[in-house]
Amino acid sequence: MSAKQYFFNALIFDYLDFLKNIKGLSENTAKAYQRDLSKFSKFLESIAINSLEHITEEICSAWVADLFQNNVSARSIQRHISSAKGFFGYMKKISLVQSSPFELINSPKSPSRLPNILSPEEVSQLLSFKPKNIQDKRDIAIIELIYSSGLRVSEAVNSNLSDFEDNNNFLRVIGKGSKTRLVPVGRFAQNAIKIWIKERKNILTIDDALFVNLRGGRISARSIQERLKSIALMQGLPPVNPHMLRHSFATHLLESSGDLRSIQELLGHSSLSTTQIYTRLDYQHLIKVYENSHPRAHKKNA
Repeated sequence: MSAKQYFFNALIFDYLDFLKNIKGLSENTAKAYQRDLSKFSKFLESIAINSLEHITEEICSAWVADLFQNNVSARSIQRHISSAKGFFGYMKKISLVQSSPFELINSPKSPSRLPNILSPEEVSQLLSFKPKNIQDKRDIAIIELIYSSGLRVSEAVNSNLSDFEDNNNFLRVIGKGSKTRLVPVGRFAQNAIKIWIKERKNILTIDDALFVNLRGGRISARSIQERLKSIALMQGLPPVNPHMLRHSFATHLLESSGDLRSIQELLGHSSLSTTQIYTRLDYQHLIKVYENSHPRAHKKNA
């Protein structure tokens, strides 16, 4: 590693340490920042920039252009710029720079994509299989809980037996930024978890993890993703991922209640604007109802 690489990477590691220990960001989020900033570090090395004061707005713009030329998506470039802005904000905070060269760098607009969701009928179809073994019983409990409570897959993975409250009616969840929230657990999820916990006693484990693998260790997010995909295909559905269950939870709640603020709290969103994407999904649902129901919504077949 060259001296200039070491200098910049040392600052990156100092910033990541600040994010994890002071700001409370998760390990995965910190790794994403590290990947983005490492790309910037390599770009600086390629153009022989070896100090912070030599990094100008023009150089930052050139880096963004380089990302475009390497076919990095607009959404990913947004994240790269956000990572760099955060880094230089920290450099300014600790007085290593007077101003950020990214201050006037705007992020590119990315096409707005609505999340994929399952209909209530498809959720029922997904869960309409009879469990044949202990893994199946565990998987049903995982699916029911994620859909019932709108959990992220990481939140399901990190849930513990001791996190349940009020006779299993509520679950304490640690979300992004180590924020804790209390989410209700539906009747179907409670029943599935009760069945799974009985089976769990047959697995040798010293962990408090709610969901474990057959070796007794905490199940991984990857395992849940693979098992869910396999079950969906077995049930005659397209591939399903855990986040689709979370999106479905939010959309179905909004369709029946219209209470966006409560859904924001249940999902653990820090900003209402993040939750508002579901109003667009709900709008699409209303359009379909209108088109199928209103006598003048469309021409009848002759």
